[in-house]
Amino acid sequence: MYGRSLPRAALLLLGIQLTALGPGAAVEIYTSRVLEAVNGTDVRLKCTFSSFAPVGDALTVTWNFRPQDGGSEQFVFYYHMDPFKPMSGRFKDRVVWNGNPERYDASIMLWKLRFDDNGTYTCQVKNPPDVDGLVGEIRLSVVQTVRFSEIYFLALAIGSACALMVIIVIGVVLFQHFRKRRWASRAHKVVEITP
Repeated sequence: MYGRSLPRAALLLLGIQLTALGPGAAVEIYTSRVLEAVNGTDVRLKCTFSSFAPVGDALTVTWNFRPQDGGSEQFVFYYHMDPFKPMSGRFKDRVVWNGNPERYDASIMLWKLRFDDNGTYTCQVKNPPDVDGLVGEIRLSVVQTVRFSEIYFLALAIGSACALMVIIVIGVVLFQHFRKRRWASRAHKVVEITP
Protein backbone atom coordinates (compact mmCIF):
# COMPACT_ATOMS: atom_id res chain seq x y z
CA MET A 1 0.00 0.00 0.00
CA TYR A 2 2.85 2.40 0.80
CA GLY A 3 4.41 1.61 -2.58
CA ARG A 4 1.22 2.50 -4.47
CA SER A 5 0.77 5.89 -2.74
CA LEU A 6 4.34 6.98 -3.50
CA PRO A 7 3.77 7.45 -7.27
CA ARG A 8 0.53 9.32 -6.56
CA ALA A 9 2.33 11.62 -4.12
CA ALA A 10 5.12 12.21 -6.64
CA LEU A 11 2.57 13.01 -9.40
CA LEU A 12 0.68 15.33 -7.06
CA LEU A 13 3.92 17.13 -6.13
CA LEU A 14 4.91 17.41 -9.82
CA GLY A 15 1.45 18.79 -10.68
CA ILE A 16 1.71 21.42 -7.94
CA GLN A 17 5.17 22.46 -9.19
CA LEU A 18 3.99 22.72 -12.81
CA THR A 19 0.96 24.72 -11.76
CA ALA A 20 3.15 27.08 -9.75
CA LEU A 21 5.63 27.51 -12.59
CA GLY A 22 3.13 27.57 -15.47
CA PRO A 23 1.55 31.03 -15.24
CA GLY A 24 4.64 32.78 -13.86
CA ALA A 25 7.27 31.17 -16.10
CA ALA A 26 6.88 33.50 -19.07
CA VAL A 27 8.74 36.70 -19.87
CA GLU A 28 6.43 39.71 -19.87
CA ILE A 29 7.33 42.59 -22.21
CA TYR A 30 6.37 46.25 -21.73
CA THR A 31 6.59 48.85 -24.53
CA SER A 32 5.02 52.20 -25.36
CA ARG A 33 3.07 50.43 -28.19
CA VAL A 34 2.67 53.67 -30.19
CA LEU A 35 5.41 56.24 -30.73
CA GLU A 36 5.71 59.39 -32.84
CA ALA A 37 9.05 60.99 -33.69
CA VAL A 38 10.30 63.73 -36.02
CA ASN A 39 12.17 62.92 -39.23
CA GLY A 40 15.95 63.28 -38.84
CA THR A 41 15.95 62.94 -35.03
CA ASP A 42 17.01 60.05 -32.79
CA VAL A 43 14.49 57.97 -30.88
CA ARG A 44 14.67 55.50 -28.00
CA LEU A 45 12.62 52.36 -28.56
CA LYS A 46 11.86 51.43 -24.98
CA CYS A 47 11.37 47.78 -24.08
CA THR A 48 11.38 46.57 -20.50
CA PHE A 49 10.56 43.11 -19.23
CA SER A 50 9.89 41.00 -16.16
CA SER A 51 10.99 37.42 -15.74
CA PHE A 52 10.41 34.62 -13.28
CA ALA A 53 14.10 33.69 -13.47
CA PRO A 54 16.99 35.96 -12.50
CA VAL A 55 18.77 37.58 -15.44
CA GLY A 56 21.85 35.63 -16.43
CA ASP A 57 24.29 35.11 -19.28
CA ALA A 58 21.68 33.18 -21.27
CA LEU A 59 19.51 36.30 -21.77
CA THR A 60 18.84 37.16 -25.41
CA VAL A 61 17.07 40.17 -26.92
CA THR A 62 15.97 40.29 -30.55
CA TRP A 63 14.60 43.38 -32.32
CA ASN A 64 12.91 43.11 -35.73
CA PHE A 65 11.02 45.50 -38.01
CA ARG A 66 7.97 45.19 -40.27
CA PRO A 67 7.54 48.11 -42.71
CA GLN A 68 4.23 49.98 -42.62
CA ASP A 69 3.76 49.56 -46.36
CA GLY A 70 4.24 45.78 -46.15
CA GLY A 71 7.16 43.59 -46.98
CA SER A 72 9.18 41.01 -45.10
CA GLU A 73 10.35 41.30 -41.52
CA GLN A 74 13.86 42.74 -41.18
CA PHE A 75 16.56 42.27 -38.53
CA VAL A 76 17.27 45.35 -36.41
CA PHE A 77 19.39 44.29 -33.42
CA TYR A 78 20.48 41.32 -31.31
CA TYR A 79 21.85 41.15 -27.75
CA HIS A 80 23.44 38.15 -26.00
CA MET A 81 26.00 39.16 -23.37
CA ASP A 82 27.19 41.77 -25.91
CA PRO A 83 25.28 43.88 -28.47
CA PHE A 84 25.35 42.73 -32.10
CA LYS A 85 24.57 45.51 -34.57
CA PRO A 86 23.42 44.79 -38.11
CA MET A 87 26.34 44.58 -40.55
CA SER A 88 24.21 45.61 -43.54
CA GLY A 89 20.76 46.85 -44.47
CA ARG A 90 18.70 49.89 -43.54
CA PHE A 91 19.73 49.88 -39.85
CA LYS A 92 23.50 49.57 -40.35
CA ASP A 93 25.28 52.27 -38.27
CA ARG A 94 21.89 53.62 -37.14
CA VAL A 95 21.03 51.46 -34.11
CA VAL A 96 22.78 51.07 -30.73
CA TRP A 97 22.07 49.19 -27.52
CA ASN A 98 20.50 51.41 -24.86
CA GLY A 99 19.35 48.76 -22.40
CA ASN A 100 20.52 47.40 -19.08
CA PRO A 101 19.73 43.72 -18.41
CA GLU A 102 20.30 44.13 -14.67
CA ARG A 103 17.42 46.64 -14.68
CA TYR A 104 15.31 44.47 -16.99
CA ASP A 105 15.70 46.99 -19.81
CA ALA A 106 16.13 45.82 -23.43
CA SER A 107 15.83 49.21 -25.16
CA ILE A 108 17.66 50.42 -28.25
CA MET A 109 18.34 53.82 -29.85
CA LEU A 110 17.54 54.43 -33.50
CA TRP A 111 19.45 57.33 -35.07
CA LYS A 112 18.63 59.68 -37.93
CA LEU A 113 15.02 58.69 -38.46
CA ARG A 114 13.69 58.53 -42.00
CA PHE A 115 10.15 58.32 -43.29
CA ASP A 116 10.72 54.75 -44.43
CA ASP A 117 11.33 53.81 -40.77
CA ASN A 118 7.54 53.91 -40.31
CA GLY A 119 6.34 50.52 -39.17
CA THR A 120 6.21 48.05 -36.31
CA TYR A 121 9.27 47.22 -34.22
CA THR A 122 9.18 44.01 -32.19
CA CYS A 123 11.16 43.27 -29.04
CA GLN A 124 11.54 39.63 -27.98
CA VAL A 125 13.29 38.68 -24.75
CA LYS A 126 14.29 35.16 -23.70
CA ASN A 127 15.70 34.54 -20.24
CA PRO A 128 16.05 30.76 -19.83
CA PRO A 129 14.28 28.94 -18.40
CA ASP A 130 11.75 31.70 -19.24
CA VAL A 131 11.62 31.48 -23.01
CA ASP A 132 7.90 31.88 -23.62
CA GLY A 133 5.93 35.08 -23.65
CA LEU A 134 4.41 37.65 -25.92
CA VAL A 135 6.54 39.79 -28.20
CA GLY A 136 6.49 43.51 -27.42
CA GLU A 137 5.49 45.84 -30.27
CA ILE A 138 6.04 49.53 -30.96
CA ARG A 139 4.27 51.16 -33.90
CA LEU A 140 6.55 54.04 -34.93
CA SER A 141 5.27 56.98 -36.97
CA VAL A 142 7.95 59.26 -38.39
CA VAL A 143 6.46 62.71 -39.01
CA GLN A 144 7.63 66.09 -40.33
CA THR A 145 6.71 67.87 -37.09
CA VAL A 146 5.24 66.62 -33.83
CA ARG A 147 1.53 67.29 -33.46
CA PHE A 148 0.30 69.49 -30.62
CA SER A 149 -0.74 66.87 -28.10
CA GLU A 150 -2.60 66.94 -24.80
CA ILE A 151 0.70 66.77 -22.90
CA TYR A 152 1.95 69.97 -24.53
CA PHE A 153 -1.42 71.62 -23.87
CA LEU A 154 -1.26 70.56 -20.20
CA ALA A 155 2.34 71.83 -19.88
CA LEU A 156 1.32 75.13 -21.48
CA ALA A 157 -1.66 75.49 -19.11
CA ILE A 158 0.45 74.71 -16.02
CA GLY A 159 3.22 77.07 -17.18
CA SER A 160 0.72 79.87 -17.82
CA ALA A 161 -0.89 79.36 -14.39
CA CYS A 162 2.52 79.50 -12.70
CA ALA A 163 3.47 82.65 -14.61
CA LEU A 164 0.17 84.27 -13.64
CA MET A 165 0.74 83.42 -9.96
CA VAL A 166 4.23 84.94 -10.08
CA ILE A 167 2.85 88.14 -11.65
CA ILE A 168 0.12 88.36 -8.98
CA VAL A 169 2.64 87.87 -6.14
CA ILE A 170 4.97 90.52 -7.60
CA GLY A 171 2.01 92.88 -8.01
CA VAL A 172 0.91 92.40 -4.37
CA VAL A 173 4.47 92.89 -3.08
CA LEU A 174 4.93 96.09 -5.14
CA PHE A 175 1.52 97.40 -4.02
CA GLN A 176 2.40 96.80 -0.34
CA HIS A 177 5.82 98.41 -0.82
CA PHE A 178 4.45 101.61 -2.40
CA ARG A 179 1.63 101.75 0.16
CA LYS A 180 4.16 101.61 3.04
CA ARG A 181 6.28 104.32 1.40
CA ARG A 182 3.22 106.54 0.98
CA TRP A 183 2.23 106.07 4.64
CA ALA A 184 5.81 106.73 5.74
CA SER A 185 5.90 109.87 3.62
CA ARG A 186 2.60 111.11 5.15
CA ALA A 187 3.80 110.31 8.66
CA HIS A 188 7.02 112.24 8.00
CA LYS A 189 5.04 115.31 6.81
CA VAL A 190 2.80 115.15 9.90
CA VAL A 191 5.86 115.10 12.14
CA GLU A 192 7.33 118.15 10.32
CA ILE A 193 4.08 120.12 10.59
CA THR A 194 3.54 119.39 14.28
CA PRO A 195 5.20 122.11 16.47
